[in-house]
Amino acid sequence: MPYNRPVIELIKSRFSCRSYSEEHIAEEKRQQLAAFIASNQTGPFCSPTRFELITATEADRKALQGLGTYGFIKNPTGFILGAMSEGEKNLEDFGYAMEHIILFATDLGLGTCWLGGSFTKGRFAKKIAAGEKERVPAVTSVGNIADDHSVRQRFSRNKHRYAWDELFFDQAFGRPLSQDKAGVYAEPLEMVRLGPSASNKQPWQIVKDGAAWHFYIQRSKRYGPDSLVFKLLNVDDMQRLDAGIAMCHFELTANELGLGGKWTIDEPSIQKPDELTEYIASWREI
Repeated sequence: MPYNRPVIELIKSRFSCRSYSEEHIAEEKRQQLAAFIASNQTGPFCSPTRFELITATEADRKALQGLGTYGFIKNPTGFILGAMSEGEKNLEDFGYAMEHIILFATDLGLGTCWLGGSFTKGRFAKKIAAGEKERVPAVTSVGNIADDHSVRQRFSRNKHRYAWDELFFDQAFGRPLSQDKAGVYAEPLEMVRLGPSASNKQPWQIVKDGAAWHFYIQRSKRYGPDSLVFKLLNVDDMQRLDAGIAMCHFELTANELGLGGKWTIDEPSIQKPDELTEYIASWREI
């Protein structure tokens, strides 16, 4: 593992930091983060994604003010930018890789905040020199955590998480999976439950099927690629990014616990509860 602290500790301590100290990231930490980003450029399905660390300018901060709640991000001294090309699982890979980077930044003691939105045609796309066929589905603010807000932010980071019986199922949807039945995989599942998601929708659902764990997203109505608002704003499918975050938490925790496995795309014949339920991928134990 690339971290100095246990990944379970990092997932539990990470929060959406919206207020940063104006002090710049120490050069040693900046170099460590940049090196990690350079060596972690994609997710498990090897989609064409790439990431860079940039220093924030005043113009970059002002660019967030027109993006709703992102205008409340105060004094970020840097941004982690990402671009992706077309690919079947590009958004899942993007979410997985960005979250992996975010956990490394957390290990360095830095604050971060996922910012998903309409970045493909803006100044952040220009900063990463996004090509004509590339998209920038999200960026992450990064910097030193402001002392005056850190306690309150940390206290509230895990509020409003769905319960186990709403997220994890045994062989079929509607049949809740107990933590006892999950066994050694209870911890990876709990780390999925604690993951960040766009608008806190927590769309992930997982079905245990023997030695396989099937990942789905439960789409929210009027929140997805077919939504008129998303089309008008040119926003990417944030719930597929969320699935990538869930996959990252699950795999890193499983690996830390010595649980071997691999990702496959092989949709099972499990009956889905409705048309809003979409299969993503499966983790198969080895």
